[in-house]
Amino acid sequence: MTEMVYGSVPVREVEPVLPKWWRTIDKWSISCVFVLFGIGLLLGFAASPPLAEKNGFDHFHYVQRQMFFGGLAMTAMVLTSMMTPLLVRRLAVIGFLISLVALMLLPVLGTDFGKGATRWYSLGFASIQPSEFLKPGFVVVGAWMMAASREINGPPGLSWSFVLTMVIVAFLAMQPDFGQAALVLFAWGVMYFVAGAPIVLLMIMAGLVVFAGTVAYSNSEHFARRIDGFLSADLDPTTQLGFATNAIREGGFFGVGVGEGTVKWSLPDAHTDFIIAVAAEEYGLVLVIVIITLYALIAVRSLMRLMRERDPFIRLAGTGLVAIFAVQAMINMGVAVRLLPAKGMTLPFVSYGGSSLIAGGIALGMLFAFTRQRPQGEIGDILRGRGR
Repeated sequence: MTEMVYGSVPVREVEPVLPKWWRTIDKWSISCVFVLFGIGLLLGFAASPPLAEKNGFDHFHYVQRQMFFGGLAMTAMVLTSMMTPLLVRRLAVIGFLISLVALMLLPVLGTDFGKGATRWYSLGFASIQPSEFLKPGFVVVGAWMMAASREINGPPGLSWSFVLTMVIVAFLAMQPDFGQAALVLFAWGVMYFVAGAPIVLLMIMAGLVVFAGTVAYSNSEHFARRIDGFLSADLDPTTQLGFATNAIREGGFFGVGVGEGTVKWSLPDAHTDFIIAVAAEEYGLVLVIVIITLYALIAVRSLMRLMRERDPFIRLAGTGLVAIFAVQAMINMGVAVRLLPAKGMTLPFVSYGGSSLIAGGIALGMLFAFTRQRPQGEIGDILRGRGR
């Protein structure tokens, strides 16, 4: 009777989640991540058996663990990329708070596994590095603060984000983990620049970073030893950097052959921090160029999508996530070729590591969620006065 009087109510067709996700996701970028993970497994077969043999494990013990943690990481990435930006922000805030508390408790409950830096929680069967999970949460929270400061009568989000950054950097420096501290500070600086910070302020920040580095060099033997080794004109061939540099030189353009490399027997971190040296020695410059191209594709395509985004929070958060992802890869490869001092930083999705793999999957899932196509006008429409 109601339909006869008022007419039938139109039924709104809702597109299923999976088809909508596949239609809006950046297929090239997510495919590059899967290829990087596949390359990591391939290199794991070459790099990890010597360490497994030394520790009394099965020949491919670490490869099996990488497949397990990588499966969790890929699942987390896909599920996170299906979320809306609002849901991503809510979950990021919760994850950030948990990770921050865990980071603060590291001096009391953490362990260093004999490496001289208290960065992990030992669970017996595995370990967790809170700083890996802290980074994506920090980027999203910091971007939220900066975006809120641009609203009318909004909070002083820029100042809040700066204070939060300094607190995180201080706790990371206490471990010590200067590499992650520099990465967090760089991500904040990139977001602050995109948010409209004056160049003079960024120059002042750069000066403060140099001052902090000088203080750390004078007061931290661990930090000073790495800087001295990097600046030394003579490279000790028995150090990790010496082995890695020699392996890259021996690999040439096409490598010495699959399984024929020797650097994996000399480097204790061949499957993590110096995995690119194994790739260069056995597969040559060709594979290294492929790996660099994959990282560049993800970064460039994500930034191109973010340039069309109208929401300032999404632009800032996405840019910060691209920054920590791309710069971490640059630092890892830069250390291997002695362009940068040793940092103890993994190569995203290629190096072995449970925390880094899963946290990287979550971070890239957030990035893909932010860069999915949504109904909106081009940002140029706003500048030309056509946007609403």
